[in-house]
Order: sequence, then structure tokens, then C-alpha cells
Amino acid sequence: MSKKLLMLLPHGAEEMEFVICVDVLRRCGVNVTVAALSDKIVKCSRDVVINADTTLDEAAKEDFDAIALPGGLGGSKAMCASSQLGELLKSYESKRKLIAAICAAPTVLLTHSIALGKTLTSYPSFKDDFAGKYTYVEDKTVVVDGNLVTSRGPGTAFDFALKLGEILVGLDKVKQVASGMLYNLN
Repeated sequence: MSKKLLMLLPHGAEEMEFVICVDVLRRCGVNVTVAALSDKIVKCSRDVVINADTTLDEAAKEDFDAIALPGGLGGSKAMCASSQLGELLKSYESKRKLIAAICAAPTVLLTHSIALGKTLTSYPSFKDDFAGKYTYVEDKTVVVDGNLVTSRGPGTAFDFALKLGEILVGLDKVKQVASGMLYNLN
């Protein structure tokens, strides 16, 4: 049975982080469902338009093994404003399901009081926002603390996606996928 991941797609999401994560995880054999916060047609941060598979309303009725949040300032602000997403994240946290966020998206965790006290990373300009609530790491591209996975930005999206793949389907499959993409795993 393949693992299932819910990938959020709010208006203003960072395209590279979103697309790379979805693409790499699907190559790994993860069943990825893309859920828009509202409208299924979503305009991302660089004006790329993407059609989501479903909406958060519908996706919240299903069971997933993991949830991932792409960055992008506008998208992160939209996710911070979503009380429905906040409740879903709290449910995932209480069930110890995998929660992943990249770039500006860890601010969504802070806003909804998710994974308080854990170690994380984010886009560097948000570092001070996490003081006193999390342990911040700035010298790693991906940080894993239990069921929490965070990463820094567009340039770390492959590392982020491959780490999620490793957790969900195993290192052997990730090595195969990385090799096929000509990505050098270190």
C-alpha cells in the first residue's frame, strides 16, 4: 500500500518548492494529493497557474500519512489565516503523522502552535520569529525532528522532497529516484 501525502497549494505558493516536492514524491511512488485552500485554480508567487486535485474541504475528509506545506510569502500568509488548516495540522500532530514545511511555511506551524519546542529551519529572514518557541538550525538544508521536517527555500527543495521520500518509502527507492534525475545524493 503506497503512502499518501497531502500537499497544500495556496494562492501565492512558491512554485519551485511545490512542483519539485510533488514531482519527486510521485517518482518515489508516494500518492500525492494536491489540495487548494479554496479555488482549485491557483496562481503561484511567480504567476504560474496550477490546477489542484481537490480543495482542503474535500481533502480533510480523507486519511493521509503526511502533510506538506510549500513556502512563498503570500501562500504562507494564506495558510496562517486558515483556521481549517490549523485544525488539520493539530490533528496530524496529535496522531504523530509527518508534517513538513519549507521556506516561509514553518511560520504556519508557529501561527497554529504546531510542534512547539521542536528543532526546525526556514528561510533565513524568519529566524527571529521562532525564538523562544523552537530551536532554530541555520546550517542544514533539511532538519528532521521526530515527525517534523523543515527546509530553507527553493534551492533546498530537492533535498526536502528526497528526505520526505526517504521517510515515507525508504532510502533505496530515494537513491533510485535521485540517480534517475541525475541528482547527487550526498
